[in-house]
Amino acid sequence: MRLLQKVIVKQILTEKSKDALFNRFQEQKEQLHKEIDQLRFQMKKIEKNKKWSSSLLESRFEKEQESRLEKIRILDFQMDQLQKLPVGSELVEKEMEGVADVKVGDRWEDVNAAKTIIVKDGIIVEIR
Repeated sequence: MRLLQKVIVKQILTEKSKDALFNRFQEQKEQLHKEIDQLRFQMKKIEKNKKWSSSLLESRFEKEQESRLEKIRILDFQMDQLQKLPVGSELVEKEMEGVADVKVGDRWEDVNAAKTIIVKDGIIVEIR
């Protein structure tokens, strides 16, 4: 019988992966800044057409901008924490689902235990 099982993928932090993560965070921040600029542009465009209530429009756009600003603050925090982490640290990259084969006589604790895949610079180095 086959079961779906949660698999945790962890990344060992190297200088190369640290730089890649930092760059990815930076790109996400830049994208969020672009989205905020686009929201401001759209708001001004809609205000000129006078199709929406001004207060309703402002509160809606304010909410969208604040959401993106919060994401930027989170990215700043993550970038700060990334700089503090030593090389060799293990970071949880993502959780996936995998297939586990089970048969009569298998120990349930072994089958039920969460599996972990360790990746270093894009190469699987260990499966726990």
